[in-house]
Amino acid sequence: MTTPRPTTAMVLSAGYGRRMRPLTTTTPKPLVRLGGRALIDHALARLAAAGVETAVVNVHYLADLLEAHCARRTAPPALVVADERERLLDTGGGIKAALPRLGPGPFLVHNTDSAWLEGPRSNIARLVDLYDPQRMDIALLLAATAGSIGFDGPGDFEMDGEGRLTRRRERAVAPFAYAGVAILSPALFADTPEGPFSLNLLFDRAERAGRLHGLRLDGTWLHVGDPRALAEAEERMATAG
Repeated sequence: MTTPRPTTAMVLSAGYGRRMRPLTTTTPKPLVRLGGRALIDHALARLAAAGVETAVVNVHYLADLLEAHCARRTAPPALVVADERERLLDTGGGIKAALPRLGPGPFLVHNTDSAWLEGPRSNIARLVDLYDPQRMDIALLLAATAGSIGFDGPGDFEMDGEGRLTRRRERAVAPFAYAGVAILSPALFADTPEGPFSLNLLFDRAERAGRLHGLRLDGTWLHVGDPRALAEAEERMATAG
């Protein structure tokens, strides 16, 4: 049986972007510009190109600016704002609150501080092709830490020959970092907490069940977490033409 292709996506956009200060003192991080475009526009364009018809964007910090920006966009065809002005719900809680807008099938999740120089084929399309609910609960797009721009951490995951993921052990180094794009099913949220919680709760559950899988990003990952990383990403994009 063919797995339905995701046509909805959650774009996580509600954080304070503290590591990006001073740029985020008066601008929400998703509106910080990379290569002449707002970070959120990079994400939404990739999602639209991969066939996403409805994107849900959550807002909290400087929400009016982000909401006005979204109102001016035409792709994906439907852009819905999930208002978290009163209470920031974290990654998992924000998605759970938006589930009625994301529909009954699997959906994509995209962080706005994750960008990349694409390989020969859309990485989101490749992740969609990988996702198989018979074998996996969650599929993550991963970046090799070696060669990534703006990332200097110890990595997040090990990946076996079948694509199954395990967390980096304490005080160890792992070859892959989560590149900020995932595919999940609404069913995973059935017994999750009310209010704020992290997506890591679901990642850990899927790992323990042997149902957390990953796909290596083809291209160059640009992890724009702070002003230094943003400058490095700008330079890399300029040299790539």
